[in-house]
Amino acid sequence: MSLPSPTFPSSALASSPEVPDPPGIDAPAPCEIPHFAPVRVRGGRFRVRRLVRHPRRAAAVALAVTAVALVAAGPRGAGPAARGHPVVDPVRGHRAVRMVAAPVRIFDAETVRLLRPGDRVDVVAAQETAAGGDARVVARGARVTKVPEPVRDASGSGALLVLSVPRSTAAHLAAASATARLAVIVC
Repeated sequence: MSLPSPTFPSSALASSPEVPDPPGIDAPAPCEIPHFAPVRVRGGRFRVRRLVRHPRRAAAVALAVTAVALVAAGPRGAGPAARGHPVVDPVRGHRAVRMVAAPVRIFDAETVRLLRPGDRVDVVAAQETAAGGDARVVARGARVTKVPEPVRDASGSGALLVLSVPRSTAAHLAAASATARLAVIVC
């Protein structure tokens, strides 16, 4: 709704001391506004730089926002199948494989000197029979946990090596070391 504009007699537009000027006529003439720097909110421009410096944080925020959007936009049905979760039998809990430290005497002491803790090795048991040699892999991908210093007096008896293996593999290693010479292959 607009207000009607006031009408003044033509004699009133002439400046006279008895008749006051209508409102707004006494306003100063327009002038040019001086140029000044824009006003910025403190700290706002550094948010993007902070996210760029921490890409993991930015990726985590993006994933969280995406997950919330997907859950919010999902169908509104009853049960977990409506939200994209398939209905299946519950997963049986897997028993964690218990790792044990198994000391193993390797026939070639010079090979053991090449190993460092953290290396992965395959342990091979070699037996000499009357018909020839037989070799089999006793442990695959065993992690070297410790390489003890060699004993000075034990010449020709090999070198000790401590491996991290499952309990069942440790039993196989102990049985193989009693009947065969053990060697390692670096994985």
